[in-house]
Amino acid sequence: MSQINDINAYVLKLAQQARNAAAQLVAVSGERRNAALRQIASDIDAQADSLRRENGRDIEAAKAAGLSSAMIDRLTLTEKRVAGMAESLRQIAMQVDPVGEIVDGCVRPNGLQISRVRVPIGVVGFIYESRPNVTTDAAGLCIKSGNAILLRGGKEAIHSNTALATLIAAALEAAGLPKAAVQLIETTDRAAVSAMLKLDEYIDVVIPRGGKGLIRTVTDQARMPVLKHFEGVCHVYIDAAADLEMAHKIAMNAKCQRPGVCNAMEHLLVHEAITADFLPALCADLTAAGVELRGDEAVRRLIEGVKIADEEDWKTEYLDLILSIKQVASVREAIAHINRYGSRHTDAIVTRDIAAADQFVREVDSASVMVNASTRFSDGGEYGLGAEIGISTDKLHARGPMGAADLTTTKWVVRGDGHVRE
Repeated sequence: MSQINDINAYVLKLAQQARNAAAQLVAVSGERRNAALRQIASDIDAQADSLRRENGRDIEAAKAAGLSSAMIDRLTLTEKRVAGMAESLRQIAMQVDPVGEIVDGCVRPNGLQISRVRVPIGVVGFIYESRPNVTTDAAGLCIKSGNAILLRGGKEAIHSNTALATLIAAALEAAGLPKAAVQLIETTDRAAVSAMLKLDEYIDVVIPRGGKGLIRTVTDQARMPVLKHFEGVCHVYIDAAADLEMAHKIAMNAKCQRPGVCNAMEHLLVHEAITADFLPALCADLTAAGVELRGDEAVRRLIEGVKIADEEDWKTEYLDLILSIKQVASVREAIAHINRYGSRHTDAIVTRDIAAADQFVREVDSASVMVNASTRFSDGGEYGLGAEIGISTDKLHARGPMGAADLTTTKWVVRGDGHVRE
């Protein structure tokens, strides 16, 4: 795009347009919003080749800039990922409309009908890095929930995001919705982020999705509420009553299936009663898969070549093929370790002991708790949300993978028949 001379004025104008679009969306039916989602999905399918060409420009720039292979992988729109973007939008369109849902209600003794109803939040600010498919996920969930969204993607995906935002705006207009409901800040100037975070008069909530540095910057500067998670320090605890074959499979998947994402396992806790039976074979397979192993003294005595895990390791999100392993004496010790060092993102227990599983679920203070399942399932798509706009480890107002319903708030509706208060 052309050079922007006044970043603050530019971002302010977009935010004002988003606020006006949000006011218009309130009157739009769920059927029309779903039709818009289906239109965007169809246009993605039709324009897949041109989208991938624009994405190729970003990939070339990323390689020239020396970005890591993991970063380039997140940036790349493969044929399968483009098809997945369209499919996610169709899944979102098929979901029950959260807007207008009656959360609860009652009829008072005086005859007043009291209800609490889901309504859109208004304008969502979304600041994210790398993955251009997140553009359509976020836009789709906001359209579904009746919100306008102002997108600020990373500079590494500017061509991909601009192409997607242009496609979405055209599809919205074709469907009779305000095209300003989804807008991209089309500049890589970091000043745009600071400008955006000051506009609490127009932006109701901001959601950052990216590295810890980005999220810290947003949290420190934002004048509006922030929904976020800083890290995914995820644990898998193998209990004394675990099915060891199942535990082996889950541990390998949680660590190795995609190690650079926030729901990958970073730390493995193993009950002392099964350490000698379980760890040798698992560690051999982890090592063969290229995983660097670190551990406490008990683990290092058992497994040759394991590096020492220090205090800093236990609270580290590696996002890489590195795993720290600790032996524990009980489920209670495992829970205490997780609540001390974890990031309240996703933690799992593998066990056939129902009481141990129930205790773990009850006492581990995390947004997602898994029983006999990989941490990699902590994902909006896997939870049936169609997609996610992010994962929140906050306790207010949303927690865990965030779908369309998490982009609503509530209003009280009171219906009477000439009631007056005595």
